[in-house]
Amino acid sequence: MKPKRPLSPFEAQRQAAQRAALNALKRARRSAEKAGVSLSEWEGEFLDSVGDRIKTYGRAFGDPEKGAPGQALSSMQGRKLKEITAKAKGEEPKRRWGRKPKAE
Repeated sequence: MKPKRPLSPFEAQRQAAQRAALNALKRARRSAEKAGVSLSEWEGEFLDSVGDRIKTYGRAFGDPEKGAPGQALSSMQGRKLKEITAKAKGEEPKRRWGRKPKAE
């Protein structure tokens, strides 16, 4: 039996990013279930499909311009995951664009 070759630093970083992304997806789903927050059909499908793509391809996006090299999630997928996690925690979603509403 041959000894395994040590991973290159790039491969080790890529695999760590994959594990971190999969753990974040699992944490988001578990915290929503624990808090009793019902995720929309789209959010549940998003978590499932992104997890499947990470397991199959090593990352969840095809276009290298949409995410950083060595990362498992694109920038928009990361943003949506943060929104789902915040919803599961019961936090109010953050405003993305525009002005703050005037306090009366």
